[in-house]
Amino acid sequence: MKKILLVILLGSVLSCKQKISDTDISNLNGYWEIEKVELPDGDKKEYKINETLDFFKIEANKGFRKKVMPQLDGTYLVNDVQEEVVVVLNDGNASLQYKTKYASWNEEIVALTKDKLVVKNQQEMEYHYKRPAKFSLK
Repeated sequence: MKKILLVILLGSVLSCKQKISDTDISNLNGYWEIEKVELPDGDKKEYKINETLDFFKIEANKGFRKKVMPQLDGTYLVNDVQEEVVVVLNDGNASLQYKTKYASWNEEIVALTKDKLVVKNQQEMEYHYKRPAKFSLK
């Protein structure tokens, strides 16, 4: 009986994901640095250094994401390429729907706080992000 309870408890803990509310979505705004990717087979790819960051700007559940390159003086190199993003909320679940001229895709938001973002794509890969540390050589 104890083993059954332990299995049920572990299963519920491992399958827990954050319920995302409308107020949580404002945490998406700003710069995000990828920490790691967890593959469906359990393998992980760690990112020690990132040449680019993701920048989100979301208002009223619509906005964009673009890649930016941090510079040594603390500024960011930016171009005009961006992905349109729509946030879809459904009973505590949230997803990001991306669209460009060339493709569209979805990512499920697994966790979102002011300092942490985890999304899962349609290939079951989990992307873990953190806020980047500020730096400057000025």
